[in-house]
Amino acid sequence: MTHPAIRILVVDDEPPIRKLLRVGLSTQGYQILEAMNGKTAIEAVAAESPDLILLDLGLPDMAGQALLQRWRGEGLTVPIVILSSRTDEAGIVEALETGADDYVAKPFGMNELAARLRVALRHRLQSQGEKPLFQAGDLQVDLVRRIVRVAEREVKLSPKEYDILRILVQHAGKVLTHRFLLEQVWDGLTDVQYLRVYVRQLRQKIEATPDQPRYILTETGVGYRLVEPG
Repeated sequence: MTHPAIRILVVDDEPPIRKLLRVGLSTQGYQILEAMNGKTAIEAVAAESPDLILLDLGLPDMAGQALLQRWRGEGLTVPIVILSSRTDEAGIVEALETGADDYVAKPFGMNELAARLRVALRHRLQSQGEKPLFQAGDLQVDLVRRIVRVAEREVKLSPKEYDILRILVQHAGKVLTHRFLLEQVWDGLTDVQYLRVYVRQLRQKIEATPDQPRYILTETGVGYRLVEPG
């Protein structure tokens, strides 16, 4: 499936990375724009209005984090996916909490990157409000009736367990940070260990093998991601 109208701005100072992305994503029908630093990226966003931005955090003239913060502060709503060779989890969490839609670590696989881009684009295209029914494999969540089933068997969840699952469903396919989930469910008035306890309980109820989860995936040191529907 091609997306001829979708333009992606690649912001990266490494020519081999830009070439890899240009070739790999062009074959999928995306139109690729390029910027080698923060200055040219700012100009490209103003002049070209891209539909999605792939942003490297390690730019030569300014921090990618500062660029992300500037764009979100100006009200730019297009999806921004971070490309990063950084291994520190704090930097990744900071980028997500500043407004990045997702992150992909270098080196990356083109298939994984393309899947992440599709998720980010879908999130922006979705209408406001919840979809009434979510289904992934044997897991089914009815957000209107607040009913959860696994393999057609109804599963009873506590209010907090359901709230966590509901938020994950609303953002299926996207990584949600610990802080985001804590703020959504507890108004930030507890710590991450409390969240881990509830996620573990939730997995016990909806996963066939809780220690090897199929639905609620852990992004180590960052947060959790619910698989996409399908």
